[in-house]
Amino acid sequence: MTSAKAISILGSTGSIGTQTLDIVRSHPDRFRVVGMAAGRNIKLLAEQIAEFKPEIVATHDESLLPELKALVKRLPDQPQMIAGKEAIAEIARYGDAESVVTGIVGCAGLLPTIAAIEAGKDIALANKETLIAGGPVVLPLIKKHGVKLLPADSEHSAIFQCLQGVPEGGLRRIILTASGGAFRDLPVEKLATVTVKDALKHPNWSMGQKITIDSATLMNKGLEVIEAHYLFGKDYDDIDIVVHPQSIIHSLIEVQDTSVLAQLGWPDMRLPLLYALSYPERIYTNWEKFDLVKAGDLTFREPDHAKYPCMNLAYAAGRAGGSMPAVLNAANEQAVALFLEEKIQFLDIPRVIEKVCDRHQADNNTSPALADILQADQWARQAVLELQPQLVV
Repeated sequence: MTSAKAISILGSTGSIGTQTLDIVRSHPDRFRVVGMAAGRNIKLLAEQIAEFKPEIVATHDESLLPELKALVKRLPDQPQMIAGKEAIAEIARYGDAESVVTGIVGCAGLLPTIAAIEAGKDIALANKETLIAGGPVVLPLIKKHGVKLLPADSEHSAIFQCLQGVPEGGLRRIILTASGGAFRDLPVEKLATVTVKDALKHPNWSMGQKITIDSATLMNKGLEVIEAHYLFGKDYDDIDIVVHPQSIIHSLIEVQDTSVLAQLGWPDMRLPLLYALSYPERIYTNWEKFDLVKAGDLTFREPDHAKYPCMNLAYAAGRAGGSMPAVLNAANEQAVALFLEEKIQFLDIPRVIEKVCDRHQADNNTSPALADILQADQWARQAVLELQPQLVV
């Protein structure tokens, strides 16, 4: 009997983290949690500590540490508790964890992921910004330290699963499927008046606020194109997007002889997470079996470029390479944050991203070091804030 695999979770109270813990709860003989890092949901974090008994726990906000300690003071097994920005990286590199689930949203996940790689941990990558912003730095580190980078989001996991058994050089094209987000059936002329509440109504998936907005703009798919480029080494001309409203086919690959392979299943983030944690094994689950008849008709359509300008912005940033994807990603994060705060309109998101990327063209660093990427990230966020007063809400 193999011993339970030790894992750490970055973002344990978020959507990815709670679903990872559901997997651990269902398979205590296969996985054990040694480290957890979370944001501001201290009450839930305390409940997770009581249930999963990690050895070390971190919260990003130092002011919340006393409250966390108070909530768990009666537990017989007290974990080490730390706080602050560096504390998240400490969880990432901690102890005997074999795999680290990177469920932190945004570019905040980059430095902890690098810390985990440098400590020799395999990465279950649920934070796409790690590769989008940091691809030029992260990929050489993966090679240097000999660790696995396993995609834990549904689309890239689907591609990875389809590639099993495909010989080197056999991949011809990647086809990413998109749900189309909250506004897939809304006429483009009505987007000018949509609200935050409207944009957060995802038809298929239950996700965090930021990624749900990204799904509504289709920036999530544009970012996934860049991530796919780094993960699977295909040119941008060989990575396509198709809108698939049912979210049953999670993505497809075309091999050299034009045969197309697809991965299907109910929309459930636990499946790609489980595969990333258990690869190359396949672990039995008691989840609802997939039923083609119940799934019914599967439909596909070309994405509307007029409705989703963020898609083309992402392709352009990816082709520019260097520090441009980091600028695109940071500008998007900042613009989405402003939209969620109702400080800009929905259609301002692509407008402000395009302006920031245009400004960066002359300064695009084609061979960025980590410091260059972090500088580009901060510059782009500030550039968005400087543009905000020009936008009328």
